[in-house]
Amino acid sequence: MKIKLEKNKPPFKGAIMLYDNGAIVKNPYSGETARLNALELSIYDTIKGCEMTQKYDEVERGLMWFQKFNANAYMVLLD
Repeated sequence: MKIKLEKNKPPFKGAIMLYDNGAIVKNPYSGETARLNALELSIYDTIKGCEMTQKYDEVERGLMWFQKFNANAYMVLLD
C-alpha cells in the first residue's frame, strides 16, 4: 500500500475529529506513557476507533504515520 504521509496532516481517507490540545497517553498493557500533541492524539484515537470497528486499512495508515513522525510514541503506545 503506497500512502503519501505528511507531518501536519492526518493519514486517513476521510475527515477525523481534530483535538485542540494534546495529552499524556498511557499504554494499558505496559503502563508506559507518551506525550502527544493535538494532531498525534487525534490520530491515536482514530487508530483505536478503527481497531474497534475493524477498519484495518485505516489502522495501518495511522500506524505508518506514527512510525514515520513519532517513532518513540509508536513504540510506547502502538507496537
